[in-house]
Amino acid sequence: MKILVADRISSTGIDYLKQQNGLEVIEQYEASPEERISQVQGIDALIVRSATEVTAAIINAARNLRVIGRAGVGVDNIDLEAATEKGIIVLNTPTGNTIATAELTFTHIMCSARLLPQANQSMKAGEWDKKSFSGNELRGKVLGVIGAGRIGAEVAKRAQSFEMDVLAYDPFLTKTRASAIGVTMVSLDDLFKNADYITVHVPLTEDSQYLLDESAFAKMKKGVRVFNCARGGIIKESALIQAVKSGKVAAAGLDVFENEPLSKDSELRNLPNVVLTPHLGASTKEAQESVGLEVAEAITSVLRGGMIRNALNMPSIDLKTLETLRPYLSLGERLGHMLQQMTGKDIEQLKVTYWGKLTEMDLLPLTRAIQRGYLKNICGEYINDVNAPAKFKQLGISLKVTNSSDEADFTDLIRVEAIDENGKTWSLEGTLIGKQHNPRVVHMNGYELEFRPDGHLLLIGNKDVPGVVGMVGSILGMDGVNIANMALSRCENDGLAMTVFELDTELSDKAFRELAENAGIVLVQMIKL
Repeated sequence: MKILVADRISSTGIDYLKQQNGLEVIEQYEASPEERISQVQGIDALIVRSATEVTAAIINAARNLRVIGRAGVGVDNIDLEAATEKGIIVLNTPTGNTIATAELTFTHIMCSARLLPQANQSMKAGEWDKKSFSGNELRGKVLGVIGAGRIGAEVAKRAQSFEMDVLAYDPFLTKTRASAIGVTMVSLDDLFKNADYITVHVPLTEDSQYLLDESAFAKMKKGVRVFNCARGGIIKESALIQAVKSGKVAAAGLDVFENEPLSKDSELRNLPNVVLTPHLGASTKEAQESVGLEVAEAITSVLRGGMIRNALNMPSIDLKTLETLRPYLSLGERLGHMLQQMTGKDIEQLKVTYWGKLTEMDLLPLTRAIQRGYLKNICGEYINDVNAPAKFKQLGISLKVTNSSDEADFTDLIRVEAIDENGKTWSLEGTLIGKQHNPRVVHMNGYELEFRPDGHLLLIGNKDVPGVVGMVGSILGMDGVNIANMALSRCENDGLAMTVFELDTELSDKAFRELAENAGIVLVQMIKL
């Protein structure tokens, strides 16, 4: 398998890749977009940093591409939508630069408190001006951290060592986690209102763009200090400039900007109490070594079918969870695949319900396996866990997932239901049987049945009268089709019965028509799994 390294990563990462059997490492740096389109043909993995723009044209030209790895955090240079549409995993390395970014952030905080860059500039100009650079102590001040993930938590830890009180806003922060890292959970408005220093550590999304704008600055204390070493665009630069000029913001530190590189005529350059750095968050020797090795290990794992880490367009899954879920993933895909063939038409909603110990696990990978199975005949071989959710949206199929606490007949159970625009529902329930974790369907459209979701399945719905099963057997026998197994159930309310025949081979069109035309049969379907 071929790996194209398009931007320079650490020698540690390159050496790791070259030591792996079955991997060919191609290093091609500083290429034009046209050259990249030529280079990616036939490669299985692509590694970039921020320099290479991975456009839709490049993605579409890479017919064998399975994974794109970003040696760093931001993926603004990768067309994530195009990659997802093609079923290509996009992953980054969020842990490698955690300490480097946290330390840079706190350096900015300290510079804003003690005006070190300004004092240094004054000294280099031959001055001795003590009065102009009087600072503030951090002890006893309130730091507001927006985004309490890895980097935010490390910044909080450093602030606590300076005896600062730390407030944190993060919609995903739990009380247990807040207690563990020693921060006080608050609303965003309360953070704006009470913090003396504010630092942002969230990704740039539609929700976080211009999170700090004119209205946000209006809620803050006079003399607040703000910092952004995360992503440009979280702080609205025009609003910050006005807030600094008005005295609302006493100082600011920015490592990232709305447009990079920062334009030479940017007004930010003319504000003496704003310290600027040219996107240095991950620019330490240690961080570069770490992200280079991290992306190399992650790419190798994906190519070899192992654990997927830090994927941005599909659920990451650890090895322990993967081993536990693996047999269920196969069952889920088969249930989805069979259900789609049963409906034979467009649906509006797919409902998935889980019971038992399954509800205690991260079931996003299992849900995607069900979606992938449902789309198998619709989209062909290019459907996978990456692009299945996007394809569902394109088809207008909503997804509803529920964990049930009700009692079930089995230790673990999965129910999948397809619902059309008229409310008609098709349903399957499946579980694993025995020590070998054999997949079984145990319920279908209201009938209690047990059969293997595998191979050629013939579904027969008939009037519950004598002779139908024998007649079906005769037709199959005349067609040279052997019955490997069968499951039979009846519904006394409507006088109908359902039989699932597991066949060694598919029956002929002639035999299918003969069954369909029989007066005692109301349903004939062939399912291929």
